[in-house]
Amino acid sequence: MSEDTSTTDPVLRLAERAIGPPVEHDGAVLVPVASVSGGGGGGSGVDGDGNTGQGAGWGGHARPVGAYVLEGGTVRYEPVVDLVRIVLGSQAVAIVALLVLRRWLRARR
Repeated sequence: MSEDTSTTDPVLRLAERAIGPPVEHDGAVLVPVASVSGGGGGGSGVDGDGNTGQGAGWGGHARPVGAYVLEGGTVRYEPVVDLVRIVLGSQAVAIVALLVLRRWLRARR
């Protein structure tokens, strides 16, 4: 990948903003990893009076997911632990379990 591509490609710019450059510390190199997605669209048309219009848009999302650690001639992957996602997921599972249990108990009556 050339340097020019990273400055003009919006998905690559989004990834660079989400993760940053590799970091060297105490002989180890950390290479951040992100999950990046995006999409775009556009269109044009004519209204009833003959006026033309056009438009386009792009949106994207990036989040850090981990880092590769290069140290002592080995490479390992260290995932990011998202505690908020874990807690919210656990609460959702608990709520569904309670609703199912309540319905099961009512059916047994």
